[in-house]
Amino acid sequence: MSFLSVDWDPSLGIDLGFFVVRWYSLMFVAAFLLGLHLMKKIYIKDEIPVEKLDTLFMYTFISMLVGMRLGDVFFYSWDYYQNHLLEIILPFKQVNGTWKFTGFTGFASHGAAIGIILTMYFYAKKHLKKSWLFILDRLGIMVALAGFFIRTGNFFNSEIYGKETGSNFGVIFKAAGETTARHPTQLYEAFSYLALFFVMWYLYWKTEKKQQEGFLFGLFMAVLWSLRFFIEFLKEAQVEGREDWVLNSLNTGQILSIPLVLIGLYLMFRKTKKA
Repeated sequence: MSFLSVDWDPSLGIDLGFFVVRWYSLMFVAAFLLGLHLMKKIYIKDEIPVEKLDTLFMYTFISMLVGMRLGDVFFYSWDYYQNHLLEIILPFKQVNGTWKFTGFTGFASHGAAIGIILTMYFYAKKHLKKSWLFILDRLGIMVALAGFFIRTGNFFNSEIYGKETGSNFGVIFKAAGETTARHPTQLYEAFSYLALFFVMWYLYWKTEKKQQEGFLFGLFMAVLWSLRFFIEFLKEAQVEGREDWVLNSLNTGQILSIPLVLIGLYLMFRKTKKA
């Protein structure tokens, strides 16, 4: 091992003897539990009955899973799924003419973003009797934190890593069969999202920005998807043959990030009356 590089070969998870708790699943659960705890503080501050958190959890969890799944299907893997429609909704794949249980493989964060945003419209109107942007401003804080945990889980899984650094600096993802140092892009994203969480948390509690509906959510969209856009330049292509779309430089993830960044900037700088 070079002084500047790290050999990364973690276990699959915590072996309980009868069951292995995978690191990614553990990070996923941690994101939801901590997010609910912090969201409870926000609901108390905004004088919203905390009982409404149960419904928020259900809406967010289901819309995220469905959005992530459909996002991968339509944004990244439609060439395959257009000929295997049943595999979109079933945790099975056809292998050599027989069905094999594989679980659901393939998720896309852009799909999750779209799914959650659309679902929050119904949650805000039906359960909070408040505006769409009111809940998105607050939920964006928690999603930034969740992004930290999810990308940390990706790092433990040795997936979504970066290109070779061309030097001794970087991480050697041995669990993925790599032998050269690569950019730990999962950690670049994870700690960027964590910093965004702290900034948004500060703005909510210490400033009046939460009264400007749409500002916090706009900040979340503009910063998070800008970070994703630039870090993508360091990542290995996630889908073979789909890594370059525009001018041989932008990939699918970057193309999808651009409109989300623009929406965020619009929400931040539009003229609006304070709530």
